[in-house]
Amino acid sequence: MARQLLGRASPETAGLWPRSAALLGRQALELSLDGYWAARRMPLESCPTLQQLICLREYLDDADLAGRVHHAWNALSRACHHHPYDLPPSAGELQAWLETVERWLSASSAKSVR
Repeated sequence: MARQLLGRASPETAGLWPRSAALLGRQALELSLDGYWAARRMPLESCPTLQQLICLREYLDDADLAGRVHHAWNALSRACHHHPYDLPPSAGELQAWLETVERWLSASSAKSVR
């Protein structure tokens, strides 16, 4: 759904669709993290997402992807919140973050664990 919002961007909804796309991307990432830990029978899904992302670096075979996922989550979280003098993220920024989320979704479904 986040990708669909990127495709329907219009001047009338400027500032709304980027935050909506960011929120959907972040939610997909967070839900998949919970599933990742549950599939491994590790009770980390009750921990805050930041702590889960720190642990991910130790359990995912791809440390680079774990770092990118952490960065994407931080960026998407920042983009979800409206600040009076901040510009919303650009379509290009959102595209890159969502690509990272999609890469993570593929890796997490493959159950890449050390």
